[in-house]
Parts: sequence; C-alpha cells; structure tokens
Amino acid sequence: MSLKAKTKNITIVLYKPKYAGNVGSVARAAKNMGVHNIIVVGTTDLDREAMEQRSTHLAADVLDQILYADALEEALGNFNYIVGTTARLGKARGPFVSPRTAAGQIADLSQKNKIALLFGPEDTGLANDQLRLCHSVVTIPTSREFTSLNLSQAVMILCYEIFVASSAATSLAEATPKLALSSETEGMYGQIKELLAEIGFLNPENPEYWMLDLRRFFARAGLLSREVKIVRGICRRLEWHARHKNT
Repeated sequence: MSLKAKTKNITIVLYKPKYAGNVGSVARAAKNMGVHNIIVVGTTDLDREAMEQRSTHLAADVLDQILYADALEEALGNFNYIVGTTARLGKARGPFVSPRTAAGQIADLSQKNKIALLFGPEDTGLANDQLRLCHSVVTIPTSREFTSLNLSQAVMILCYEIFVASSAATSLAEATPKLALSSETEGMYGQIKELLAEIGFLNPENPEYWMLDLRRFFARAGLLSREVKIVRGICRRLEWHARHKNT
C-alpha cells in the first residue's frame, strides 16, 4: 500500500507559461487536489485579473502564494525529486512513466523530500534541456486523434492520480529517505562532465550523449546528499591523477 502524499512538499513548477488564464486554471485544479504551491519560471508579467477569473475566488490564496523565478535551475535547486511532463516521445526524452505509476512514487517520496512537478509552455512543452533536469518523466496517454492537453488539464490529471494514490494510504510503510537536492546533483553532473571530457571519454561534439545515460542511472539510484559528496570526492581525486600522471 502507498503512503498518503504530503502535499505541502509538492510544488507545481510552470516553465514560461504564456497565458495568465491558464495559470489561474492551474491554481484551481491544484487546490481541488490539495496542492497549494506553485512556482512560475521565466514569466513575471501575468495579469492578476485574468488569473483570478479562471481560478475563482476560492483559489485566490493559491495565487497569492505563487513564487516567481527567472531561471529554471534556480527554481529547481532546492527540490530533491523533479518530475517532468511531456506529450512528445523520443529515446532522448524518456524513459517515461504513466501518471498512475508516478503518483505512487511521488506519494512515497513526498514524506521526506521536496517534489517538483514540472510543466512546460502551452505551445511547445518541455525541451530536452529542461527534461534532463528531471528524475522521471510522465506522459499522459491520450487518443491518437487528438493528443494535445490544456496545461490545467495535465496538472489536474497528475494531481488527481497523486490524490487517488493517497486514498488507500497506510502509515505502516517506510518512506524513502531524503534525497540529495537538485542543486547538489547538478553540481555533481557538471563535475563528472568536466572529468570525462578531460580524460577524452566524452565526444566534444556531443558531450550530452553519455551524460544523459549517467543522469538516468543516478536518478534510478536515488542518491543521498552524502553519496553525492562521495562521488564528487572520487571525481576530485581522479581529476588530480589525470592532471599529474605525466609530471
């Protein structure tokens, strides 16, 4: 059985939303499912009245609490686990999980970790550069005749599945421990990338080719903060040996 999700640890992150009304609809959908935290990234001039019209006065408190950030990595830095969403499939964008599968994982992880549910712009969705920051990627099954979902619909579906996963919750299960922060793992990935480039392992024309597989590997492992420090310590020693091997 799953654990009841701690919604106070779950945040919806909207990357460059284009329409204020959609943000208002997201606030309403989120509050319906008990989620109150929203961060908007890369957009600061949203019309408050347009948001209120779509959120209704009952979700005005969610609008009041919205945080704004300029850069995505900055916005995600203090989260332990990031779930991306996409309708566009491809080997370099997955592996993918369903909202129902993701919901059980999120309910568990939310006990001791801060979770970000990341949604992209309404017209393009998340690009590969944004998805690489995610620990898992959700795709919502739809009819092949019409695959496009409104932003608030996608938010509602994922939050609903988290809500349902919590409805059969138990307090007896043991939660996953607190994972490393995104800012910590991103620092580790940067260090690994520099080391692998220095020893000639990465193709300088496409350094992200192997880095994507390494990101997926470490995401599956679910690194703790201490483990990230160990990996970074190993990298520092390897860097030292690589630079002094011929001296």
